[in-house]
Amino acid sequence: MNQTTQKVLELLKTRNRVMLTFRNGKEPEMAKKKATKKAAKKTTKKSASAKKKTVSKADAVDAAMKAVKAEKKKRTSGLDAAAQVLKDAKGPMTTKEMVDQMLAKGLWKTSGKTPAATIYSAIIREIATKGKDARFNKVDRGKFALAKKES
Repeated sequence: MNQTTQKVLELLKTRNRVMLTFRNGKEPEMAKKKATKKAAKKTTKKSASAKKKTVSKADAVDAAMKAVKAEKKKRTSGLDAAAQVLKDAKGPMTTKEMVDQMLAKGLWKTSGKTPAATIYSAIIREIATKGKDARFNKVDRGKFALAKKES
């Protein structure tokens, strides 16, 4: 065996990743060069991908959920803002008036097309579910006031 063949066989013994093929009477030297070029490409791809910071899908979802929770803690709900506006008001108000004041004072933000209908529905739902413990009272058609708490 010549010297290059011995080197190639040593490489095969030490590194099982290098594969040589002898086709069409090619010299082992040529096969060795091709195999090492392929191995070099693989190692450069691995090192390039190792440099990039990889984030798993689960980590990304967790980070997004934490951001959403932090944002929700900062925001005031529509019902809380409505209760605050009614507390400052002198008498009963319609939901349209409440929403106008809530948006003007910056207590609540919405991008909905019908925020007054949203607040109306939420107030009615609270009255229906909580009954006497609800924060709101329906005074007249479309008008609400804060419920008086018995102390």
